[in-house]
Amino acid sequence: MKHTREERGFALIAALMANLILLAVGIVALNLSTGDIRISMRAVGDKKAVNAAEAGLHWLTVNFDPANLAAVTVTNQQVDSSTDPNTRYTITQPTEPTTGPAQIPLPGFSIGGSQTWGQARYDATITGRNTAYNTSMTIEAGLGHGPVEMGTMSR
Repeated sequence: MKHTREERGFALIAALMANLILLAVGIVALNLSTGDIRISMRAVGDKKAVNAAEAGLHWLTVNFDPANLAAVTVTNQQVDSSTDPNTRYTITQPTEPTTGPAQIPLPGFSIGGSQTWGQARYDATITGRNTAYNTSMTIEAGLGHGPVEMGTMSR
């Protein structure tokens, strides 16, 4: 077999080009798979943060006391300390709403005369966090407490 001077080393160059193409395909496949893992981890962290915020909302509805609003303020409370110490919630002190009426009438609660009954409104913010995944979720909650007398008569 006779090789001309121009054909020498062609096999080496072809092998190097094939290796470069395979390397590029491998890098693209690696980036796609690690991207999927990051997206999955973010989804898990978001779900844990939502669960923490919902746990805080449930705690607030059970323990809400309009006579002592400072008692329902919670900071960095663990949801489940035994299985997931990184999932926590925080509840701000409920306040009267800045927009809309402070009380909402409840039809059908009038006993007679000039008595009008309703619900007192409060707003609170619940934030759920998961520090392992660095995710958070905030819920703006409106609370109603009642029936309370809305009339202007003093007794």
